[in-house]
Amino acid sequence: MYVVYVLYSLKFDKIYVGITSDLIARFHSHNELSPKGWTKNFRPWTVFHLEFLESKKEALKREKQLKSAKGREWIRNEIKSDV
Repeated sequence: MYVVYVLYSLKFDKIYVGITSDLIARFHSHNELSPKGWTKNFRPWTVFHLEFLESKKEALKREKQLKSAKGREWIRNEIKSDV
């Protein structure tokens, strides 16, 4: 099982899209562990959206869709409607 996730930083109004097979560990890494990388600059992160997929191939395809211009537009619209 793989998870495509969208993280949101309210403080910086940033989004991050990724995939993992261990969501809890990955989320912990984004918020607390990783001393380097893009996400460390925009902490704290909240989990905004999750999609559970059976295969890594499906998850990579969905991640790519969400990272596209239309995918990011959809995410931004969802964030606006949630606030």
